[in-house]
Amino acid sequence: MTLSVAVSGASGYAGGEILRLLAAHPDVEVRTVTAHSSAGQPLVAHQPHLRSLAHLELRATTPEVLAGHDVVFLALPHGQSAQYTAALADTPLVIDAGADHRLTSPDDWAAFYGGEHPEPWAYGVPELTIDGGKQREHLRGATRIAAPGCNASTVALSLAPGVAAGVIDAGDIVSVLAVGPSGAGKAAKTNLLASEILGTANPYAVGGTHRHIPEIRQALAAAGAPADGIRISFTPVLVPMARGILATSTAPIAGGASDAEIRAAWEAAYADEPFVELLPSGTFPRTADVLGANIASLGLAIDRAANRVIVVAAVDNLVKGTAGAAVQSMNIALGLAETTALPVNGVAP
Repeated sequence: MTLSVAVSGASGYAGGEILRLLAAHPDVEVRTVTAHSSAGQPLVAHQPHLRSLAHLELRATTPEVLAGHDVVFLALPHGQSAQYTAALADTPLVIDAGADHRLTSPDDWAAFYGGEHPEPWAYGVPELTIDGGKQREHLRGATRIAAPGCNASTVALSLAPGVAAGVIDAGDIVSVLAVGPSGAGKAAKTNLLASEILGTANPYAVGGTHRHIPEIRQALAAAGAPADGIRISFTPVLVPMARGILATSTAPIAGGASDAEIRAAWEAAYADEPFVELLPSGTFPRTADVLGANIASLGLAIDRAANRVIVVAAVDNLVKGTAGAAVQSMNIALGLAETTALPVNGVAP
């Protein structure tokens, strides 16, 4: 049976990437695409690379237009998804690519977003180590899924195996990320103009203000870290590449763990994962190697002089960071083959 799909926010980067993946999915048919100011225009006027979907026209994002599908993806700016969820109560599966349904803590929501705290949904990072298992088990049969924040899932996947195995101390985490501007969305913003970002690297949300910080803490608590003992210094840096995240995360070695025990924690966590790879010792990823792929590529080092573990992670923020995670979670929720329509090969150069 072919499942009908609607994608809101289809004129944006995340919506466009969801559509690119779904266009190759044998079990779904994209029937409806919606947008706000561009409603009434052809989809290809905003996503000219999606030639196989050139027959679609953008419609207004309303509950009436989105209803009546088997699956609805909400690729809307933060704070806009929750207004549609009640109206979609009869929709079998809704996946939110925004932040509205990620956080379980009302206090964290109030501190980083403000306003009424929406209901938390199943978190769409299947490979995340939690409670001695994987988040994947909470996605099977799920009807409401919150796709992750791209920075948050990158750091969480980097560190969760070490937290779960007790070989790193979550009380002193430092993460510095080089991030492409597509993660900020497609809306015109002065700080994202080419003349503002070419030839420079620009830190932003410095000093514990980035909205992905509570999401990282939530994921690491689920992996086994004491919730009140997680401390993370998180600094993203905007760099002049359209896509990609290169996250360097470090944490102290815990419990006198040996080098072999440390590496074994990550090897055991990701040995059977099709979309998370641990590179050979001494090898580290580049963002270019994961461009267009639903892959999180990790390199691990142990700095005994500093008594710290270093994990370098590369993802395409629009694929594994957002749209790929959403489609992968959809596959799991619906009982489809998890890898369907998700590329592992990138593009080069």
